[in-house]
Amino acid sequence: MRSIETSAPSLGVELIARGVADVAGIAPVIAMAGAAANGGLIVFPDFFTSANNELIIAAAAENRVPAPRPRRRGDRMKRREFITILIGMAAWPLATRAQQPAMPVIGFLNSRAPSENPAILAAFRRGFEEAGYVEGQNVTVEYRWADGQYDRLPAFAADLVGRQVAAIVANGPAVQTAKSATSTLPIVFVVGFDPLAFGLVDSLSRPGGNLTGVSVLDVEIGAKRLELLHELVPTATIIALLVNPTTPAAETVTREAQAAARGLGLQLHVLHASSDRDFDTVFAAVAQLRVGALVIGADPFFTSRSQQLAKLTVDHAVPTIYEFREFATAGGLISYGTSIVDAYRLAGVYTGRILKGEKPSDLPV
Repeated sequence: MRSIETSAPSLGVELIARGVADVAGIAPVIAMAGAAANGGLIVFPDFFTSANNELIIAAAAENRVPAPRPRRRGDRMKRREFITILIGMAAWPLATRAQQPAMPVIGFLNSRAPSENPAILAAFRRGFEEAGYVEGQNVTVEYRWADGQYDRLPAFAADLVGRQVAAIVANGPAVQTAKSATSTLPIVFVVGFDPLAFGLVDSLSRPGGNLTGVSVLDVEIGAKRLELLHELVPTATIIALLVNPTTPAAETVTREAQAAARGLGLQLHVLHASSDRDFDTVFAAVAQLRVGALVIGADPFFTSRSQQLAKLTVDHAVPTIYEFREFATAGGLISYGTSIVDAYRLAGVYTGRILKGEKPSDLPV
């Protein structure tokens, strides 16, 4: 970045740097470059821009901007009057270090896609602001979204650790990966299971180590959801449990539901789904097994698909219960659980407190 800034005046060009936090921001930046007279585009190489290379090239072609490529040391810049530099937000603090005072950088590691549940991101930012931090003003956030593909999380965690971020915020499927990647960087988690039982902390009141956060304990109340569903549909003796087999809590969710079903004298079928394409198979099995009611196991992937799952349960006329109210408001029969939105707000508060110098080991879960 510094070499580009140094070369610009002698070439008679104006540089405009634009940071992009997610894929939705790519097209507007490239459209701006295309709208400028004699405009050009430099793509600053980082994890984000490399991962979205094809999308950047397609947007450049659509806007008639010379096809971009990552700039290498020693490359010559073609003479253009107006150069836009597209920078992934992951590289933004490094690329603009000479232009503005350094800000703390945190990593946001999440199994969802950024567009799936904007309410949780807004809640996190609200909690962050309560602690005195505003993204883009006095703190930078590097986002890593797995888009429901949990196998992408290890590479994302390693990348954030390699960048030595000040802290990592991770949800349930991501926290074990983050914990394995670092024993020193602070980690703030938002999970649906008991962090003590899963070995994340030494105790809830004094976590110890480098992890603390918020648990909504939705896995632990899974048996209660089955009981409530049985009370609502007492004639249903065959029940299905939908589980994401790739989630860390899959075994616990299954074991506790099976124990609750035996206590109620119910027959329980465990069905698996870890992607959108699995849903048709699941509901075909529901019909084939003559399932009278369905329990959806706690998992961020299912939460992000609340509207889709609610519609499928209505279309197939199967009474269903899930953990968060978003499922019921989308048309599902009933929900029973805590507030995931408020959990993310509290995670934002904790992250701010850590940036101010408090230790995760001293912040109770």
